[in-house]
Amino acid sequence: MKIYAVIDTNVLVSAMLDVRHDSATVGVLEHLLNGNIVPMFNAEIVAEYREVLHRPKFRFAKEDIAAMIDYVVKSGVESKRAETSGLVKDANDVVFYEVAMSREDSYLVTGNIRHFPVDTRIVTPNELLKIIENLFT
Repeated sequence: MKIYAVIDTNVLVSAMLDVRHDSATVGVLEHLLNGNIVPMFNAEIVAEYREVLHRPKFRFAKEDIAAMIDYVVKSGVESKRAETSGLVKDANDVVFYEVAMSREDSYLVTGNIRHFPVDTRIVTPNELLKIIENLFT
């Protein structure tokens, strides 16, 4: 069984910055890379990943950024946005919410859960790891 999820940029950044291999964001990234999570994206999400990951303050290697984005695009599912009615507080987050809502069985994984409406499909990295654990055990 696979889990479909939109991975918010803050989760990717946290995972790539984290030196603790047992953090929830690193766990999400590991499940993404081992194929348990199928990333959902569209051109706007990929553009945000590219812009944010290239910010000088993060000091990510260009090769690592390219590999991450390439992996998401090649292993993921390009999705259209679902129409929503302004439920998201931050205009920059709307695309993540709308792509996640385009599939009934998908999740939005974010470290900024308070930016989104209350919904069982909008989860923190810790919550997604619990969902995965329940599915695969």
